[in-house]
Amino acid sequence: MARMPDGPAPPPTVQKLRIRYAKRGRLRFTSHRDIQRAFERALRRAEVPMAYSAGFSPHPKVSWAGAAPTGVASEAEYVEIGVTRALDPVQLAKALDTSLPPDLDILEIVEAGTPNLMERLEASLWEIRLRGVEPDVARAAVAAFLAADEVPVERMTKNGLRSFDARGAVAAAEAGGDSAVQGGVGEGDGQVDGPCAILRLVVRHLTPAVRPDDVLTGLGRVAGLVPPVPPQVTRLAQGPLRAASESAPASVSMEALSDPLDPDRAAVRSVPGQ
Repeated sequence: MARMPDGPAPPPTVQKLRIRYAKRGRLRFTSHRDIQRAFERALRRAEVPMAYSAGFSPHPKVSWAGAAPTGVASEAEYVEIGVTRALDPVQLAKALDTSLPPDLDILEIVEAGTPNLMERLEASLWEIRLRGVEPDVARAAVAAFLAADEVPVERMTKNGLRSFDARGAVAAAEAGGDSAVQGGVGEGDGQVDGPCAILRLVVRHLTPAVRPDDVLTGLGRVAGLVPPVPPQVTRLAQGPLRAASESAPASVSMEALSDPLDPDRAAVRSVPGQ
């Protein structure tokens, strides 16, 4: 077969931008593939000068990092794009946010100053709200979980049933909440008056990945904790794991993780004229 002649080379990538966005409300039930499509449409509406790969099937240079599972909300999702001319990150954030559907919100855009964003996403900080669960019951379950050497759980994956240790991935965990909460979690989550336990977990990004629902399965295994309604899960942060969280601090907070975009901000500030 004769080789088809090469077409013109695509314009080069002159700038890489890293985007932090949130997935909120009912969009937590949206699949990652649908989130990708929404971003692709927003990039076209905002007339972003996307860089494209070469070859017979060019595609825009978009790299996704550590997407949250379907069914959970997130305040810390990341995507990187390449563009063919330099853009103002602040103006681009406004244009993209306007072009995206409600509850898919641009939080920040920075110019990529250093490589390997994925390597910085070492762990996630999760918040899990458990309606109908007394805080003291949740505290006892977390204590039993942390005291265990390992907590094996099983989950069906695309490669079949996998068994792995949920305890080994948890760098820190705590439980709190309120014993007198009125009303339900929200539409689709069920209505339960009464207590609401709140878990905070710092979970390392391992292979195979340990998700918040795996930790809940482990809590059920070691302490019999079974929420009466589906939990409401939100990822609050992703980033490098601070050394302090290795010893399970008394309070699991945003400070458990460093901001993964800090190295990019520092690199851009160090460039003359920036």
